Amino acid sequence: MNKVDMINAMATSAGITKKDAEAALAGLVNGIKDSLKNDDRATLIGFGTFSVAERKERNGINPQTQKKIKIPASKRIKFKAGKEFVNLLN
Repeated sequence: MNKVDMINAMATSAGITKKDAEAALAGLVNGIKDSLKNDDRATLIGFGTFSVAERKERNGINPQTQKKIKIPASKRIKFKAGKEFVNLLN
């Protein structure tokens, strides 16, 4: 399912126009982005939780030269699916 399919499904399910569904989806995505930019969680009960995970600096090896390198600390976005989605295929 792509963005257009999602907008169509939202519009049909909620009985709203595609334009309103697109605005609602954009609002949801922007809200999640704003939350993550502030190092906060975005939790949608039943759907899942978006959070920021920090990776510490670590040692690695360049596969081409076999030289040891330092991989700098970084942040990444993490998603944990809600219980309804985890149990969906069981």
